[in-house]
Amino acid sequence: MSSEIRILISDAISEDGVKIFQKAGFHVEMKTKLSPAELALEVANYDGLVIRSGTRVTKEILASATRLKVIGRAGAGLDNVDLEAATARGIVVMNTPGGNTVTTAEHTMSLLMSMARRIPQANASNRSGKWEKSKFMGVELFQKTLGIVGMGKIGQHVAHIAHGLSMNVIAFDPYLTPEVAEKSGVHPVPLDELFQRADFITVHTPLTAETTGLINKETLSKMKKGVYIVNCARGGIVDENDLAEALQSGQVAGAAFDVFVQEPVPADHPLLKLDNFISTPHIGAATKEAQENVALAIADQMVDYLGKGIIRYAANLPSVPPEEMAILGPYLTLAEIMGSVIAQIQSDPISKVTLEYGGDVANLSTAPLTIAALKGILAPILDTRVNEVNAPILAKDRGIEVVEVRSSHHGDYMGLLTLKISSNNIQHQISGSVFQRKDYRIVSMDNLAVEVVPEPTMLYLTNHDQPGVVGAVGTILGKHNVNISRMQFGRDFPGGKAVSLIGVDNNIDSSLLDELRKIPNVLTLKVLHLPARER
Repeated sequence: MSSEIRILISDAISEDGVKIFQKAGFHVEMKTKLSPAELALEVANYDGLVIRSGTRVTKEILASATRLKVIGRAGAGLDNVDLEAATARGIVVMNTPGGNTVTTAEHTMSLLMSMARRIPQANASNRSGKWEKSKFMGVELFQKTLGIVGMGKIGQHVAHIAHGLSMNVIAFDPYLTPEVAEKSGVHPVPLDELFQRADFITVHTPLTAETTGLINKETLSKMKKGVYIVNCARGGIVDENDLAEALQSGQVAGAAFDVFVQEPVPADHPLLKLDNFISTPHIGAATKEAQENVALAIADQMVDYLGKGIIRYAANLPSVPPEEMAILGPYLTLAEIMGSVIAQIQSDPISKVTLEYGGDVANLSTAPLTIAALKGILAPILDTRVNEVNAPILAKDRGIEVVEVRSSHHGDYMGLLTLKISSNNIQHQISGSVFQRKDYRIVSMDNLAVEVVPEPTMLYLTNHDQPGVVGAVGTILGKHNVNISRMQFGRDFPGGKAVSLIGVDNNIDSSLLDELRKIPNVLTLKVLHLPARER
């Protein structure tokens, strides 16, 4: 297989985004309007797939994506990607949540104003040669109450525009903090209260099991008679048949959609037959500025991941604020290395993994650290690709219990990460810390104090603490022209149990290992191959 990184773009993006991939040395091909069968055949040959809303990435398509490492959505929505299937295959799915913010918010307010003043209907009337001035009575937005369902970036920007129109803004979002509400100038209310009070309602939530059919016959009946509804988020959040009935009865005065359950929307759709309904063909993000923004953003993100291993805005990984990543980065490397060490020094199947976070490290985002440790543990013992995305699933599938513990205990270290594994009543333990925010060290192994700088290839040796063991190891390695880069030791007490980790520059074959194992007082001897990639 070629080592060249290959990118498939299945929905058209800005040429400047394509240039970012090419500048990074990636091979890029744009093949749009592929059928599902064609996409399944094509995707097997690529490392990265760039999509917009026109491509559906299903479980069946992903089954063919044996090479694929990342799917990049040039936009915010990801309901056209089977996240569960992608995660199981270890494929990172990322999007550009901020690129469409202004454009979609402006389109929302454009539809809201057009709906309130019946502009599309009046325009159509004029074009037909009529002058029906009295027919198109509208309503003002001034001092009306706008209810925003979903206060992400788009919802916040909608609130900002609405304040400029002198609207009163109330909002519902289960994750809305008092700080964001105050900054956005919105009054947080329960969802039922929003439905009861709002003159205009706009939704800005992702499509999930909880939000599908969020606005339906029951919730429509709770709203003010004559309410107006806008949906520029995702088709399916509003039940289209129930809305059609409410528009016909007058319970809803008007509605405006940019998105539908089925796109393109069928010509015989019941909403399209109603004079108090207006729509656009999913163009909420269709501005030159937005398309440029999302194309550049997704290209930069995918180049960072495929070229440097840096993950940003991944939907199937815990999110870490950029300012925290500078501190977290060395601990991620340490956690993965510690997991790799402990997996290679044990022999039996692992039943439980415990991660203890002490001191300063307990205040960081520990979910990525746990995932990094699981990746380190599983990679040496599985014959499948293990990465940050699928490591938790692979652990769960193998019945491995994962426990996180936060503690103020950190011994002599500002921050301490301790990893324990259990298998058949045997437990191994390893601890590590980061110095000067960049230098990571293993500081304890099975309760023996050490100070180990990890090397890509190391000999792990336990022995009775007797004279001559280390010297004999060095002599035999020298005889076989194996260069020692670093030797690090620990013991419990003189004459007790000792541990050594010896970095070497050469591969060690089985015959050399057999010779080393014959040294008197040697208890355990293994070769460790550790992750070398810096984060």
